[in-house]
Amino acid sequence: MTTSDQPFDLIVVGGGINGAGIACDASGRGLSVCLLEKNDLASATSSASSKLIHGGLRYLEQYEFRLVREALSEREKMLSKAPQIISPLRFVLPHHNQLRPAWMLRLGLFLYDHLAAHPRLPNSRRIDLAGDALGAPLVDTISKGFTYWDCWVDDARLVILNAMQAAENGAQIRTRTEVINASRKNDLWQVDIVDGESGEASALFSRALVNAAGPWVGTVQDMALTLKRNSDVLLVKGSHIVVPKMYDGDHAYILQNEDQRVIFVIPYEEEFSLIGTTDIPIEGDPSDVQISGDEIEYLCRSVNSYFKKTVSVADVRWSYSGVRPLFDDAENDPSKVTREYVLEVDGDTGQAPMLSVFGGKITTYRRLAEHALAKLKPYFPAMKSNWTATAALPGGRIPGDDFTQFIDRMVSDHQGIDPDYLRALAHRHGDRTAAVLGDAETMAALGENFGGGLFGCEVEYLIAYEWALTAEDILWRRTKTGLHMSVEEHAALDRYLAVRPAD
Repeated sequence: MTTSDQPFDLIVVGGGINGAGIACDASGRGLSVCLLEKNDLASATSSASSKLIHGGLRYLEQYEFRLVREALSEREKMLSKAPQIISPLRFVLPHHNQLRPAWMLRLGLFLYDHLAAHPRLPNSRRIDLAGDALGAPLVDTISKGFTYWDCWVDDARLVILNAMQAAENGAQIRTRTEVINASRKNDLWQVDIVDGESGEASALFSRALVNAAGPWVGTVQDMALTLKRNSDVLLVKGSHIVVPKMYDGDHAYILQNEDQRVIFVIPYEEEFSLIGTTDIPIEGDPSDVQISGDEIEYLCRSVNSYFKKTVSVADVRWSYSGVRPLFDDAENDPSKVTREYVLEVDGDTGQAPMLSVFGGKITTYRRLAEHALAKLKPYFPAMKSNWTATAALPGGRIPGDDFTQFIDRMVSDHQGIDPDYLRALAHRHGDRTAAVLGDAETMAALGENFGGGLFGCEVEYLIAYEWALTAEDILWRRTKTGLHMSVEEHAALDRYLAVRPAD
């Protein structure tokens, strides 16, 4: 086993949104950081969300006012930090007479409007669905409802951008690197790792350890601590299905269920609708969760009770499941378990600390990172102050702060390239689109056409700058082009990656 003698200030275990967010924030404060991820970045929970930056309207029913206020405040900041992957999204909330009364919905939306300032997004309003185009896709028995605004996000790319910013600040990002043991050695942590590509074992050292392993947070605690851990994590599976689009328009629907849960129906990749999510407690290894037949039927049944156009199992074009690592607050109903994050520090005076992250939402990852570093501040008194609230993420430095005008300029400047392709590329890479294109001024110069809007120049960029290694990394996390490609086109990308020279 090889050993790196120079210790890092911080080793972060876990390449999801919380781990990447903490690594990003810490590296920008002058700490030396190494992030370790056993698979690909965003390969688990953080790429399996409902793709929303939102306050969480339903959390008001659990009196989670602090969480909702924080999330609504973050929503505004995120619109500025990454406009290429985050955009406003209008929601339609149909009123169902047999479920929550209209006054309760109106009160909830009033709180949603006023818990935090939202200068970029309109207030909610009541609408007559029977006379409005927004009600056209719905069954005739639903005549009244409300609209409000939240935001859409490309969740996996949000993780990637935080990792990129961390790397630009000097952090080491090591994917396909599994932590097999962690132990305190005097005033340091020794973290034993195995490189998933070479199989080589080595040891790293750090002054503090951050356990942001998501569903595996308890596993890392059990590995690293000699005493019994204080807290437990509740694993809850959430599943989504993707079907051919159920209606025209760029708005979403939020549907009330008889079990008091809500289901989102969201425009997805222009041709599809994204439907989710479920809440299923699980036990055991969360590594290979999949949607069940019962979950698909549940989602279809929920949607069919509201929409004229119905869906069935046969309509499902893609599905995904993720495991939410929630802090176990002994709540029997998984839908009511707190979505508040909990940060636990283990380490007496003179000991190297380990900070473990329980729970959290994509929307509040940045504030979670700030709170995590506040807890570590006593161990790093020279740490610089908060900085991420106003700093754009890579690709988000849009001149004039108008993303529509930015895209129009891109199209005007590259008249030999399909405008639809440029728009899709800009929504992934923002102001770094030109770096992806390189010198290309025609479609033929973009490199091999893999189908689905994926070309060789972007594949090479993703490998060089975004830690992509496999076709799955590229087709389902760095992009969603896999949804638009045939089996044969997927195989062509596999062949390309297998024969391209190693860097």
